[in-house]
Amino acid sequence: MATQKIILITGVSSGFGRALAQEALAQGHTVVGTVRSAAAKTEFEALAPQAAFGRVLDVTDFDAIDGVVAEIEQNVGPVDVLVNNAGYGHEGIMEESPLSAMRHQFDVNVFGAVAMMKAVLPFMRGRRRGHILNITSMGGYITMPGIAYYCGSKFALEGISETLGKEVAPLGIAVTAVAPGSFRTDWAGRSMARTPRSIADYDALFDPIRQAREEKSGKQLGDPAKAAKAMLAVIDAPNPPAHLLLGSDALKLVRDKLAATEASVREWEALTVSTDG
Repeated sequence: MATQKIILITGVSSGFGRALAQEALAQGHTVVGTVRSAAAKTEFEALAPQAAFGRVLDVTDFDAIDGVVAEIEQNVGPVDVLVNNAGYGHEGIMEESPLSAMRHQFDVNVFGAVAMMKAVLPFMRGRRRGHILNITSMGGYITMPGIAYYCGSKFALEGISETLGKEVAPLGIAVTAVAPGSFRTDWAGRSMARTPRSIADYDALFDPIRQAREEKSGKQLGDPAKAAKAMLAVIDAPNPPAHLLLGSDALKLVRDKLAATEASVREWEALTVSTDG
């Protein structure tokens, strides 16, 4: 039996957040979950009245985060694990997508996650223990047309997560970036923000991609319940990894990307080293 922990998960109303919360509760952990409405808080707490604690918090309300975390520490207990799960996908050709859409994508997926990390770190640092899981995406390694802002946000979170891990490892705190492939969540459905199409030049490239994504939504290979079990295994690991891929599709696509990168580095190696001296 895993050591019982207090796990703070952002965005527990659906998707990975809900699956992880349910599995964690089933394994005897205490879960504090952030939601965005009082009704969602009531519904979440009904899952396990003695172990599920909801807190109404939008992760883009940066000024409120420190206070919420401090209140959790005082009234629920020491946060052993933070899971930055709150996030969404923006779909849109970059030229067509307004900067405001990018700002919101980064506010939720990057700034919100960083603000949560900054809020829990003083407590974890004081105890010399803790674990932060940042839910990124295979889109933090690979790219595809039509999700530039999303991939940008996940590349950013991957880099921040890895750097923070190096900063806090000597203090007894672990940081793991968890990068799922395609899973049966709402990511490509109701949770996705889509910028309307406007430039016909991109139709031939992008229309088949959008159509395939919409057709596959809800039928993806990945099982969120199994992802939850994998994340809890990482939380329980004595030496958790800095990066964890989830799903055979993520494994193949990321390996292909790494191989293509290595081939390109070799091809241009002479030009690369020509700048020395």
